Amino acid sequence: MNCYQAKANELTKQWYVIDATDMVVGRLAAQIAPILMGKHRPTYTPHIDTGDYVIVTNVEKVVFTGNKWTQKFYQRYSGHPGGQKEEQAWKLLKRRPERVLELAIQRMMPKNKLGRHMMAKLKLVAGPNHEHQAQNPIPLAALTGRPTSSGALFAASKTPAAPATEAPAATA
Repeated sequence: MNCYQAKANELTKQWYVIDATDMVVGRLAAQIAPILMGKHRPTYTPHIDTGDYVIVTNVEKVVFTGNKWTQKFYQRYSGHPGGQKEEQAWKLLKRRPERVLELAIQRMMPKNKLGRHMMAKLKLVAGPNHEHQAQNPIPLAALTGRPTSSGALFAASKTPAAPATEAPAATA
């Protein structure tokens, strides 16, 4: 039995644009990471970069649920003694707004060379305008709201019911 293996030269990359206004950081990252990895395609191959490019606009308007703005800390380490620094989420958003979403997505990616290559396809923009208009990105609507216990459910579009025919009034 033969199994399809994608080749790097036979894939065409798509560009998607997502507006991150009022989106929850973790839920947005969980939707972007599979697109960067290529898991949304039927030709997904684990050892080949089959993912697409993603442009995220308005990253300064992302939100956290609960009290994470003050309770969540980001750590970095320079490699020198005493070089570990901690920063609250709201301070990091103020200093580098794209870094909050970038770290959330990066931590969902593979931790190897291929994961770093996939992260290069992520373009984060603070503001509504981006410089990748020449690639004709496809607008992608991110899922909003809280998922139910059985995952995200899509409501089918309601079809208008046929109008009820009125019965003739009985004259007595």
